[in-house]
Amino acid sequence: MVDASGDDRSGEGVGGHREGDPSGSGVTDRFSSDEVFQRIVADADHEITSGGRELFFSGLAGGLAITITLLVYAAMYPKTDSSVVAALLYPIGFIYIIIGGYQLYTENTLPPVALTLERLASIPALLRHWSIVLAGNFAGGAIGAIVLAYGGVFEPQAAAVAADLARHGVYETTRLQLFFKGAFAGLVVAGVVWMNFAARDTVTRVLIVYLAFLVVPLGDLFHVVVSFTESVYLMLVGDLGLVLALTDFILPVLLGNTIGGVVLVTVVNYYQTSERRLETARFENVRQLSIREWLVGNLAGRSYVPLVDTVEDFVRDPDSYRVLVPIANPRTESGIVDLACSVASTREKGTVHVVHVVQAPEQGGLSARQNQRTRITRESERLLDDVRPIGENYDVNFETSTIVTHRSFEDIFDRANRTRPDLVVMGWERNALWSSARAERPLDELTNQLPCDFLVVKERGRDFARLLLPTAGGPDSDLSAEVARALRETVGSDVSLLHVVDGAEERERGEEFLRGWATDHDLADATLNVDESGDVEEAIKRAADGHTTVLIGATEQGLLSRLVTDSLHLNVVDEVEGSVLLAERPTDRSLRERLFGGGRRNK
Repeated sequence: MVDASGDDRSGEGVGGHREGDPSGSGVTDRFSSDEVFQRIVADADHEITSGGRELFFSGLAGGLAITITLLVYAAMYPKTDSSVVAALLYPIGFIYIIIGGYQLYTENTLPPVALTLERLASIPALLRHWSIVLAGNFAGGAIGAIVLAYGGVFEPQAAAVAADLARHGVYETTRLQLFFKGAFAGLVVAGVVWMNFAARDTVTRVLIVYLAFLVVPLGDLFHVVVSFTESVYLMLVGDLGLVLALTDFILPVLLGNTIGGVVLVTVVNYYQTSERRLETARFENVRQLSIREWLVGNLAGRSYVPLVDTVEDFVRDPDSYRVLVPIANPRTESGIVDLACSVASTREKGTVHVVHVVQAPEQGGLSARQNQRTRITRESERLLDDVRPIGENYDVNFETSTIVTHRSFEDIFDRANRTRPDLVVMGWERNALWSSARAERPLDELTNQLPCDFLVVKERGRDFARLLLPTAGGPDSDLSAEVARALRETVGSDVSLLHVVDGAEERERGEEFLRGWATDHDLADATLNVDESGDVEEAIKRAADGHTTVLIGATEQGLLSRLVTDSLHLNVVDEVEGSVLLAERPTDRSLRERLFGGGRRNK
């Protein structure tokens, strides 16, 4: 058996034999096609679930490494006056990339596509992965081209050779030729990846990469990242235009590389493996994506598949207002469930779904013992019996389910993406859901792309009699207002609004804003307070005296990611005596902001 790291754990000796080889004469130092495929899918699971920033900078490193290929090829040619000798150094950049574990677009035509063919990753997730890696490769190649053009790296003869390489692709090769030459190059690269996973040691991998990539220069083939780097170089030192470079060079090669890798290798290698290719402990009890999830969803990798999920097929009722309540302990989190029911009951057709998230250890063989999973699920159902009566007290549809998983926090987002609730209500305590979140996959990527509204509750008693709602406007305050109206309707809460301004000269404007905001949000009967201090936190702490609950909207930097990392920096949350409800709405962030961080723009 092979684990995710690619190490051989079969324990077979040199004289051993493969399972299924009755003669015992099988070759023990070679993986079967099924085993190679298992290694590829395990690796792809890690790749495709990586964060955008991690992927981009790994792709950037790959693009910079490609510059080495252009550098040594162009520098060696005039010294030896032989393209064959120069070609001997061409694979160096690719050795850096593949052995070093950097991301290369053409390399990614194999592992992520294999995961997608198994319906363990969605097509949008695959396209996102490709786009980020390709952007990183191009950025790295462009930086390298700039250094080569203006850094004095090339001797004059080498500079001429580098420029001629791009001219050959743009002016001397037709688009159709570029496409088919690119397809063969894609075949070479994807084949290298397959053989790389079939190899057992680094020396073999280096030899495979070196020999295979010799085919590219010797066969006059084209690799899109190298071609892009050459094009940028010629644009900087020559007269090549961007549009011409794209249409007559880069795009035909890109299309050829992609189709060559996907069709000629991935699909062929996929279908030459057997139907038993994923029958290992790692991929036991896999739930493949539904067709809808596969085509338009954003799920990817084995990480979204829990060991047990008692919700199998799910159809969302478009007319219901759906509230998801993830809990770690049904006995201690009944107050969260009660709050969710209060909010849902004010809707014409409210549904509350309580999911008990049970963490299973990574080790211990839980995934191999069905009886243990059954026992845990039965115990979870018994615990959920304690919260089911809460739903009977409200006019809501009440549902429960159980997730048994190695993760926890991430499964909350995956469940939300799958069932598409309108609101997630969850407690903020030092329980397993929060403590495990820091170790799970790109947390910032998850918490900055919320699938729905989130209401996080720091509960200190269940008294919602007197609510304080500070507001400066915005969608997050809108969500707080919805919760306040629901509690006013269900438990008769008295609502007070607070708006903070800078100085007495701003008071009149603040009062006008608060009156208008209260009217617009059906809270005209609320008590209105305007604080002139300009210090929001201190104003909230002062106003919180005499109130049992405070509702606070997210800051510019977001809410969930800062709660998990203990960087919320709102002392008022810990210093007020009553409960605190923190509200956050989904944001619309650009690719740049997702890669490098940035502010929030609510939808």
